[in-house]
Amino acid sequence: MSQAKTDTAPTPRRGAGPRMVGAIADAVARGYSALALTPVPGAFVVRAVFERDAKRLTAKLDEGAPETQFVGGLRYRDGDVDACLDVYSPTGATSALPTIVWVHGGAWIAGSRADYAGYYRRLADAGFTVVSVGYSLAPRHRYPAAVEQLADAQRYLLDHAEELHIDTERIVLAGDSAGAQLTAQLALAVTDPSYAARLGISPHFASGQVRGVVLNCGIYNVAALGGGSDLIRCGVEQAMWAYLGERKFAESEAARQMSTLALVTANFPPTYITGGNGDPLTATQSRPFAERLTGLGVEVDSLFYPDGHEPELEHEYQFDLSTPDARDALARTIAFARKVTA
Repeated sequence: MSQAKTDTAPTPRRGAGPRMVGAIADAVARGYSALALTPVPGAFVVRAVFERDAKRLTAKLDEGAPETQFVGGLRYRDGDVDACLDVYSPTGATSALPTIVWVHGGAWIAGSRADYAGYYRRLADAGFTVVSVGYSLAPRHRYPAAVEQLADAQRYLLDHAEELHIDTERIVLAGDSAGAQLTAQLALAVTDPSYAARLGISPHFASGQVRGVVLNCGIYNVAALGGGSDLIRCGVEQAMWAYLGERKFAESEAARQMSTLALVTANFPPTYITGGNGDPLTATQSRPFAERLTGLGVEVDSLFYPDGHEPELEHEYQFDLSTPDARDALARTIAFARKVTA
């Protein structure tokens, strides 16, 4: 599905926007001055909202999820308690399989590698090894800690490929929300050495090993974040301030590094990208990124919906498999991953 880019910021809709409105309104009521001085209180409120919704969706995804082989809690970085990953593979798998490396969302301040496990099990049951990578969260850890960890996870996966059933020549990088932003950074670093040098990291995957990228409801232009009501904007500002450590985050070098929309090249891997019509990020982030990649000649498989589509699809819609649109998105994801790793 396709639709022309919307030039104006979308009106807040039900879903992530209203939930954040309520959470931030509560934080403001309990002490606006605290939010003005430090991002920590607001970050924890936003974290609570994300974790509540992730818990709900994870429980729904567990229903009817196929059984798979599972190895959990693998430490991919010595001495780093946050640097752990989980691996799912089809029941009975004994050989290397095309591999999807997934980075979870949560506004860089929330989320867990265990979130949405039922989704990873469905991907694994379709014939993939699926790796869910954990990373450190803000405000305790700030940018670029997560990027550095995720680069190190690549080395671990290459070193342990045989035992984990990973085909190192057929890798798909994937992520949702903030995880999609991180995934876009890692994919760009793998395919553009000058960008990797700018980040100060050394990706261990080679460009030819990364066959594709899956991006769900992500962020690719930090300057375009916000919009909507003042309370929604406040929530975004609290999360970004916590993650980047700068209140005027949009003007920072870190924000420029995160904004892959302006930095991608024609060498970026083939990409599947989606966003719901009720997600404010779709018009300001996902659609422009898809258009940018297409303009560069990158192979793009995009799944978007018209404004009047019902049911209205909110942020992270793809995890609610009770809707036909989420089921379609899962099928499209699997088809894309099969195509690029064939």
